[in-house]
Amino acid sequence: MRIGVMGTGAMAAALGGAWARAGHEVFVGGRDGAAAAALAGRIGAAGHGSPAAAAAYGEVALLAVPAGEAPALAREHAAALAGRTVVDCTNPLEPGPGGVMLSIAPGRSVAALIGAAAPGAHVVKAFNLAHSSVWERPAGAFGAVPPAVPFCADDAGAAGRVVELITGMGWSPMPAGGLDRAAYVEATAAFAIGVWWAGGSPRLAFPEALA
Repeated sequence: MRIGVMGTGAMAAALGGAWARAGHEVFVGGRDGAAAAALAGRIGAAGHGSPAAAAAYGEVALLAVPAGEAPALAREHAAALAGRTVVDCTNPLEPGPGGVMLSIAPGRSVAALIGAAAPGAHVVKAFNLAHSSVWERPAGAFGAVPPAVPFCADDAGAAGRVVELITGMGWSPMPAGGLDRAAYVEATAAFAIGVWWAGGSPRLAFPEALA
């Protein structure tokens, strides 16, 4: 699969690197050409260039920029993103008096804002519930039962591409509904990160029901 990574930060490096190792053709696009070139070399990408070049590169585009910048970036490159699977891995978070808070109105999501900014794109919310360092771990690093990646998508083809990306990394896809449910996945990130910062383990809050 050909994937254009829009961004040069930690998530761009972690996901882009994981996909390159899985055999996908990854192109890194950034406003800072030197940073894009450096990241492409570090992860073994097929090429590098501008965000516009990344948006037009392949079947999938990853928006790996701060959540507040993602809708504007999608709007700027809406024509190139039309018809493509656009993966949103962002979290709209900010510090609050009691811990991490959402920086977006209740019930809204960055994924939906990206979809409105680039209405021809097939937006998928995914990869936002783990720290960038987790995505850098090799397939099989978590034992016999692979951890899950919740994702929200409206388009079946886009969902299928993201499932392929998830399984190729050694993870398990977890369908979480349509894009109208992305707000819940983003809110879960706020909960999980708050628990981590408090020294806890959020997975312990979700025990399996007894059969």
